[in-house]
Amino acid sequence: MGNDHIVRSYDEELNRLTGLLARMGGLVEAELAGAIEAVSSRDAELATRTVRSDARVDELEREIGEQVVRVMALRQPVASDLRLVLGSLRIAGDLERSADYAKNVAKRAVALSQLPVLRPVHAIPRMGAVVREMLKDVLDAFAARDVAKAVAVWNRDEELDEMHGSLFRELVTYMMEDPRNITGSTHLLFIAKNIERIGDHATNIAETIHYLVKGVPLAGERPKGDGTSFSTVGAEGAQ
Repeated sequence: MGNDHIVRSYDEELNRLTGLLARMGGLVEAELAGAIEAVSSRDAELATRTVRSDARVDELEREIGEQVVRVMALRQPVASDLRLVLGSLRIAGDLERSADYAKNVAKRAVALSQLPVLRPVHAIPRMGAVVREMLKDVLDAFAARDVAKAVAVWNRDEELDEMHGSLFRELVTYMMEDPRNITGSTHLLFIAKNIERIGDHATNIAETIHYLVKGVPLAGERPKGDGTSFSTVGAEGAQ
């Protein structure tokens, strides 16, 4: 009877860990959706609310870290349980950084709302839709321990990179045509790069899922698309 209680208690602690990750993932999805919508609709108020929502994501990351320490100290997990616990910590880190990039997008949306509309902004919702799908699918893959779905997300990173490269070239041309476009286009360049970085973190999560389920790293080089802008515009740092 005592052993049954210990097993149930251990399972509850692991379930709490995955539950916290699910909540954190849901908040990051909402934050990203709000940021993209704020850019599309030029809604400074929505952008400001989105920036403020990031605090709850940070709180959940701290809770997950505390839960990981608790499980490691009290249960000393091994094998697949150990991979789950350590993988959860890595996934929480990727989600937190994704939320920071979404916050950066929202901050730029405030600035863009005060400038004339730029034609290339049409590409941002398309990029946003791809990365939102990647994030949703990889979180679903984690919940279901679905390696095939995780690998599918991993393979979509190239598509997102190509969209980013195409937008970069369009914005450079736009700025060259008229210097008055430079300020707004620069905001869009940083927005696009931050969205692309969220895709990279979704890909990181896919790799973590593969490892925690299979016990081996995902084989092969990460698919990467157009690297045009990598040496020119970097994403803003996590804050």
